[in-house]
Amino acid sequence: MPEKIAESERDGFACYYAATAEAGPRPTLLRALAGLASRPLAAGPPLAVDLGCGTGRDTLPMLAAGLLVLAVDREPAALAELRRRASVAALSAGLVTRCRDFTRLRLPPADLVNGSFCLPLCPPERFPALWRRIRRALRPGGRVAGQLYGPRDEWAGRPGITTHRPDEVAALCAGLEVEWLEEEESETMTPRGRRKRWHIWHLVARRPINADPG
Repeated sequence: MPEKIAESERDGFACYYAATAEAGPRPTLLRALAGLASRPLAAGPPLAVDLGCGTGRDTLPMLAAGLLVLAVDREPAALAELRRRASVAALSAGLVTRCRDFTRLRLPPADLVNGSFCLPLCPPERFPALWRRIRRALRPGGRVAGQLYGPRDEWAGRPGITTHRPDEVAALCAGLEVEWLEEEESETMTPRGRRKRWHIWHLVARRPINADPG
């Protein structure tokens, strides 16, 4: 069962999902999918885990690319909408949903763990354990993709928000092959229509074939 969430927070997530429902997949996911396609892994469809999947902005493109997807979110309404959209697109056969807090999830072995803009929402005291589970879940050649917040992000210091300095990002990636790491600093509107100063690390990293997951 998902953790209890304040009504105002639920409303905020509902607004966010509504604003992003028709948006395209994140570039980090597209980069990871291209990597998987260029180097097929074991026989059979690759397995992806989509953390904080919402209504399927990234989940649906993964399904369309032929991946089996475990989609995780703590919002039942978002998962219901994802299942509806997958059914309409004839993609539901490869989809499994789980309603729970992704920061406490036990991850299955996976070829891709996708965490688009949700990883910074893991509280600092839980983040190291979450990151260890992500790394250990990656099969040889598997990838992790998503975003981290930097220390100059406007939300840095808020309760429950985790940020990373450059040296900390490097430590997270130690032993992985970094395929894309881009730092972004900008001031733009959030999907909920609020102006925000962003400091983001866009990351795609791959577990080497013969390396220990760490």
